[in-house]
Amino acid sequence: MRKRSKYRPKPVIVNPMGYVIESMTPVALHDSFMVDLRLTNHMAMATLTQGNATKADINVLINALNVMESLWRLGFGVEYRSVVDTGLRALRSVGARGVESNKFILKADEMAALNEAMELHDAQLEVITVRDMERAVRIVHDEVKYKRATPIQGKKT
Repeated sequence: MRKRSKYRPKPVIVNPMGYVIESMTPVALHDSFMVDLRLTNHMAMATLTQGNATKADINVLINALNVMESLWRLGFGVEYRSVVDTGLRALRSVGARGVESNKFILKADEMAALNEAMELHDAQLEVITVRDMERAVRIVHDEVKYKRATPIQGKKT
C-alpha cells in the first residue's frame, strides 16, 4: 500500500495587486452584489413574517445571522451584543418549531428580535470591506466544519 503524500497544493492568486486592492474596497461599493444580497435576505424575512417561509428561506436567514455574528466577533457593532444574542436565539426557536411542525411561524418578540438583527446586519454591510466579509465567511465555515456551531434541534425520533 502506497503512503499518502502530505503535499497539498496552495491556491495561486493570479493577480496579487488586484486582489489586495479589491480586498480594501468597501462592500457597499459593489452595488449589484449588495442589491442581490439584501433582496435575498429581506425576501426571506418577509416570507417568514407572512408565515410562508420554506427551509430555503430559513437557510438564507441562518446564513445572514451567522455572518452578522462573525462580523460582530470581528469588532463590527460590538456594542450590540444583546441584538446578536436575541436574534440568534429567536432564529433557533422558530427553526426548532418549524422543524417539528414543518411550518415556520414567528412570535411577536421573535419578529422584533429578527428585524433588529437584520438591521444590524445591513449596517455592518455598509461599513465592512471585502476582506472583512471574506474573514467573516471563513469564521462561519470553520465553525460549521469543526462542529462548534449550535445546530437547530430537529425532531426527536
